[in-house]
Amino acid sequence: MQSQDVAQRPAPPSPAGPVVDVEQAEAALVEHYPRLVRLAYLVLPPGLGRSRRVLTAHALTQRALPRNRTPAPVIPAQSTGRDGDPGYALVRLQVLRTALEAGLPLKRKAWPKRSQLPPVLPQVWGLKLFPRSGGADELALDQRLSTLSGPARAAYALRGLERLTDDGVRKVLTTAGVADADGALLEADGIPAQYGLLDSPEFDPCSLQARPTDLMRRRQHLKAALAAGAALLVCGALLGLPGEGWGPDGAAAPPYARNPAAQAALDPAKLTRVSPVAWRGSARTDFSVWPARGDRTGDSALLRRALAVWARPGETVRVSATPGTPSGGPAGPPQLLYAGTVDGTRVVILHDGLRIARYAEPKEGTQGAALDFARVDGAGRAEAGAVVLGRADGNVRYLTAPWVKEAGERDLMKPGSGAMDLALTDGVTAPLASPVLRASACTSWNVLQLGDGTKTRLLTDLGELVPARLTAGRPGSPREASGAEALRTWRPFACSLGTVRSAGVRSVNAWAFNKQPLPDASGSAAWVCTRAETWRGGGARVLAQFHTPGGRYGAVAAKAENVLACGAREPHVLAGVLWKSKAGGWYLLAAGSRDTASIRATGGAGGASQTSLLTVPAEQGARAELKGTLRDGRPIGGLR
Repeated sequence: MQSQDVAQRPAPPSPAGPVVDVEQAEAALVEHYPRLVRLAYLVLPPGLGRSRRVLTAHALTQRALPRNRTPAPVIPAQSTGRDGDPGYALVRLQVLRTALEAGLPLKRKAWPKRSQLPPVLPQVWGLKLFPRSGGADELALDQRLSTLSGPARAAYALRGLERLTDDGVRKVLTTAGVADADGALLEADGIPAQYGLLDSPEFDPCSLQARPTDLMRRRQHLKAALAAGAALLVCGALLGLPGEGWGPDGAAAPPYARNPAAQAALDPAKLTRVSPVAWRGSARTDFSVWPARGDRTGDSALLRRALAVWARPGETVRVSATPGTPSGGPAGPPQLLYAGTVDGTRVVILHDGLRIARYAEPKEGTQGAALDFARVDGAGRAEAGAVVLGRADGNVRYLTAPWVKEAGERDLMKPGSGAMDLALTDGVTAPLASPVLRASACTSWNVLQLGDGTKTRLLTDLGELVPARLTAGRPGSPREASGAEALRTWRPFACSLGTVRSAGVRSVNAWAFNKQPLPDASGSAAWVCTRAETWRGGGARVLAQFHTPGGRYGAVAAKAENVLACGAREPHVLAGVLWKSKAGGWYLLAAGSRDTASIRATGGAGGASQTSLLTVPAEQGARAELKGTLRDGRPIGGLR
């Protein structure tokens, strides 16, 4: 923390402004409490740990209420919903000021400020509280923010959360006591402007996860703790001492259960290790036949830390899991897939039959351990082709299946450009650009191409441990997306894959279900339905997309979740879109899958067709309801 960025003297007096009553300040604090706590959480130093940052953010926000009538600072309020509210400006300034003070170093010859000490209230006994984990983008942003000084984090948060201009941010920081507001703004400029991520659960101290503290020790020493409060102070001081490296259990929490199955799951010597040639004679070709690879498969200390953290992740461990994936410890000794060093990080990948677990720790230092889970039950040869080893500098590395003979990188938006070869070293690919780590507009979508000697498959990174398989064709009988026709089908719709990132996606199929001549004779538009299936079974996401000749991107005409449309059980779909011709006329264009016998539109645009296509004139902004009939007589509704 750069203490010189925040003045040590009292903050300069605020310019004269309206006077705020205590009741007015309280109303503003209560109404906007979640946003104020989020602001405090973002500004507080990351070194406090996630659990203490949560409690400190709540404590500072609750103490921001003035004791009596106070002149409001003449500084801007948030640009959405709080303009001209002096009460909100006052409490926000106090929250920001105390959060910056909390990051100042303690001095030997001066009493610490109240905000620099652990909060007395609020407290939750027996539980550790921390925000829910977000996706890869949120984690990357949090890591970047941790490198900034307190004033720079405050500048970034005021820009993103409060939507203030740089002049507004400068005034708020100066009033809060920051000596170099311009320097804070300049430092904040070094972080990409991903302000939408600040609203994610990753930075929400009001939506929390809870884990127990160490239960055995708490039960055994409860009487002693009540009788000797001084012992708590000694323990607190000991816990605050700096470490000298990774302990035997690394970043794991203290043990809370001791039974034979739990102890066996923590023993590196009992890890399952598969023969490098087991997959050749096995009836199964999934993660269960992957051999152990990497340069640290014999590092018992690293493996022990990975197993201990999996069983008992401490409060400093960043834990994430794909939707529907349990994050509890293994029931018994898991299978070792990889242990090695990847881009300056020690990585261990384990498999327990249901999940892939990835443990990562920095090669230098003892802070920043991470634990990620992905559900992979029911995986076959097509889905068990690769696992993410790590992401760094916008790139991703994969560990591939033992049957993979060649790997390449292909841009899904350039089907004719071919694939660029990727080097494979003991199953580990060279780094390739990840589309989900890109901060700019979607102009390309790089995917991983794997060949096993019989088939070539495409996999895409969606911000999870296991990449999603890409296919194309009619539901129920899709083909790999690596063929020329499938690649042409995917080209305009590649960027739509970003809508299903971090959703636990197993595979995504693109089905060109119809073509429709445009009413101005400018060619035929393509109708494509993309369906993302998940590992958990539910939560499938369906997009009906429309692509006109010469357009680079497809347009989403309709979307739905948890429906059977476009799937193997119901390979049917009906969707419509309002389209403007080059001459300026508006039309309702609707299309069903080719087994649709008739379509009827009612509402803002009316018409009927005895085919699978419908074209009727319409007004701009018209809304219509679509109903159709399949050739077998069954009704079908329009996808919404």
